[in-house]
Amino acid sequence: MSSDVDRRGGNHNTPVEITLRRGEDADVWIAEEVSTGVTSQGSTREAALENLDEALAGIDGEGTPPSQDDLEELGIDPASNVSTEPSELFSPLAY
Repeated sequence: MSSDVDRRGGNHNTPVEITLRRGEDADVWIAEEVSTGVTSQGSTREAALENLDEALAGIDGEGTPPSQDDLEELGIDPASNVSTEPSELFSPLAY
């Protein structure tokens, strides 16, 4: 386990505790932010930490919603994908 300073930029100066370990197959590194339980992985330590930063940024509401073209490219039709209950982790996005 190690302590690290929040690397997401902006006004995020709160220290965070991150664990970094090898995956079971040893071809992957796993990074976890302890207080939230958010976990990500990468082929290198640096990639795992960068992916964790991106995942945490998404949870913090940073980034932009996908465009209609993005969704169609992934084969997703927003009209047929309806959430029945709002998630407590993510706020609803307006399209």
